[in-house]
Parts: sequence; structure tokens; C-alpha cells
Amino acid sequence: MTKLKLTAVGNSAGVVLPKEILARLKLEKGDSVYLTECQDGYRLTPYNPEFEQQMKAARRVMLKRRAAL
Repeated sequence: MTKLKLTAVGNSAGVVLPKEILARLKLEKGDSVYLTECQDGYRLTPYNPEFEQQMKAARRVMLKRRAAL
């Protein structure tokens, strides 16, 4: 577990992620992260759920239209 501290960013608040956490998440400055609510709290991840839905649809099309692709 890593303790993070909130810091002021304009009228909002931000969290500074240590470089070890950034490396484990394979994130760089400017990348996006997603905060999702779970049963036991919140989850911070670089995983984009909307992109995964789009990829599922693309995989279905690629399987169905394999000969055309």
C-alpha cells in the first residue's frame, strides 16, 4: 500500500504518483488514468473500459469478415 497526498491544482485537488507507481502502471507524464468505483472502494487504472468495448466490437467484425480483411 502506498500513501498518497492530495495537493492543490487550481480550484481542484490532485494526487502526485511516485515514479515507482508510474513505472508499474506503465504510465508517463500526460497519460490518462481511470478511476472506477468497486464494491470495496475505488480502483485507479490505465485501462480504458470504453476502448475495450470498441475492441470487442472490432474483434467480432474481424472474425465475421476474416476473408475481406
